[in-house]
Amino acid sequence: MAGDESDSNLKPSSVAIIREVYDSENAHIKFELELERALEAGVSVIVIEPEPLGEETARWIYVGNLLHKVSVYSGILGITAGIGWSSIACTPFGLVSVLCAGCYTLSWQWDPCCKYQEEKNHRHLSTLPILSDLTSASPVVLVRTDNRRKIVLHSTISITAAAICLWRLYNMFK
Repeated sequence: MAGDESDSNLKPSSVAIIREVYDSENAHIKFELELERALEAGVSVIVIEPEPLGEETARWIYVGNLLHKVSVYSGILGITAGIGWSSIACTPFGLVSVLCAGCYTLSWQWDPCCKYQEEKNHRHLSTLPILSDLTSASPVVLVRTDNRRKIVLHSTISITAAAICLWRLYNMFK
């Protein structure tokens, strides 16, 4: 974003650029505030030039995606083990699925950053005309995505896995 006057005018269909301009000793705080404003405004594309902030944001998104995937895959294994075998082999998978889904829900679901994915596809990046105007050689580009299906998917799978595990435990000890 070029200046403070544009911060309040961010539209959900716009592009925000967090420029790497060190004009004070607290520039990194300014970068973080600009990113936070862009995330909360729901900007479609966010370009982060400062490398430390970009890497930290990309890692945060990566960990959220990892929690989602582990929740889904372990939940599917828990459901499969619970239905396929008449034992409690599903319990560890169901437990991991519920823990990962719970951690995602508590830490990531309410964060505006979870609605973004890092764009790494060079074809998509080349279609953004704004990238020719950047000062950084390797900016992090975030693209807003709809994550409702993702949340419903891992929540449904982890709840189903937990229910099957509890049903198996109940049948084993009754």
